[in-house]
Amino acid sequence: MNGSLEVIGAVAMDPRPAGIPIATESVPAGWPSPAADYFDGDIDLNTHLVRNRPATFLVRVDGDSMTGAGIYDGDELVVDRSLDPVDGDIVIAVVDSELTVKRLHLTDTGPELCPENPAYRTIRPAGELMVWGVVTTCLHHLHR
Repeated sequence: MNGSLEVIGAVAMDPRPAGIPIATESVPAGWPSPAADYFDGDIDLNTHLVRNRPATFLVRVDGDSMTGAGIYDGDELVVDRSLDPVDGDIVIAVVDSELTVKRLHLTDTGPELCPENPAYRTIRPAGELMVWGVVTTCLHHLHR
């Protein structure tokens, strides 16, 4: 089974800034940096993650068909319904009246919805493909 997606809802934006401190330096993933106190104000995640508020939704992933793209069961996806999908985008599509997340490939024989896990098959819609929205960000949770 490909799993399912739960639409959490539209992104709500509070008019008051809700900042999180942001560092001025990147954090190296190799050797630790001796940097100390390199924080430079706050970042508002709404303005950082949302391009078009009325068209942006969060959906929660249920399943493992996209693990090769770094999308895991329980992650939340920021989806912009105002974007036109292009070849290679990760999209939310309607298949058999259900939402699914897959990578869109536009081929000479028509569009394909490709999983990023070899345990799943590519979906080749028989009729018109309905793309519900384009995934812009994956909020991946690190589990302990």
